[in-house]
Amino acid sequence: MLNNPPRSKITRRAFFGVGGAAVVASPLRALAGTRQASNSAAVKVEKDVVYGKGGDMDLHCDIYRPPPGTEKHMALIHLHGGGFRGGSKADLPGKVTAVTALGYVSIGAQYRLTGVAKWPAQLQDVRTAIRWTRTNAASLGIDPKRIAVVGYSAGGFLSLATAGTMNLPAVEGESGNAKVGTELAACVAFYPRTEIGLEADGSAHVLLPAGSNAEVHRAASPTSHVSAAFPPTILFHGLSDVTIPPESSYRFLQMLREAKVPSELHTFDGVPHEFDTHPEFAQATAQLIDFFMDRHVLNPRTYPPFGNGGGRGRGTATATRG
Repeated sequence: MLNNPPRSKITRRAFFGVGGAAVVASPLRALAGTRQASNSAAVKVEKDVVYGKGGDMDLHCDIYRPPPGTEKHMALIHLHGGGFRGGSKADLPGKVTAVTALGYVSIGAQYRLTGVAKWPAQLQDVRTAIRWTRTNAASLGIDPKRIAVVGYSAGGFLSLATAGTMNLPAVEGESGNAKVGTELAACVAFYPRTEIGLEADGSAHVLLPAGSNAEVHRAASPTSHVSAAFPPTILFHGLSDVTIPPESSYRFLQMLREAKVPSELHTFDGVPHEFDTHPEFAQATAQLIDFFMDRHVLNPRTYPPFGNGGGRGRGTATATRG
């Protein structure tokens, strides 16, 4: 049980950073960026740890541990992109290190590509990673209730699909720690694919077995599994993305809002699909993830309106128990 932080008053002026705060904001960001870069150098990595099996295949992960003294006792399981048929956990260091430096244990997890196995094998592999992480919480230095998934592109599809089907027996799989739950504290999706459909020639999407019909495609899509049970979710998308248009994330956010799921979408002007390969975006999104996790997982709290219509009234930040 988390302790409630003290109640604190937040004025509109303080919240929006007007007046003197605006003058110092840029130097403070520069200082934070320098500190984060320094911490990134202190991140330690343990590679190719076997976390389970996918069929007859060993599944490996890389464990990124935060610098001593920064630990937040929470794990983020990262899922690479690559269109389901390519990519690997070796693509993740540049994306993972910045958020690890802020105190999170990051786990870059391998999952079976479509050349090895078709859906729902990929979903089962992610669940195997969640169960392994929860089972090994003590050695990882995390709270077993504080596990989130972070996915990139195709991995974003997997993170959203996993969040929408937590503890669903039909897709749990049989690999390792079978009685351990696959619930999540939160979900993060970078430029995610949110649904799949039949190809133009009527054939099945590469993720699904040959002959899969439209209903099977809908059932596999994260858009079919949004409900009030979905964990708090944060989305990121570049507005110049032509690989997966940002409109898909806008639509998914609206679905989450309609289900009353705590959710956010952060878009970035002028950047394409994998914009977070640039270090400045990796650091910026890491800060946003950290703030989101702090508000919804680590120290949950809500914010009443700042007066009528967001006017000049005073508001109070109210903590809730986690």
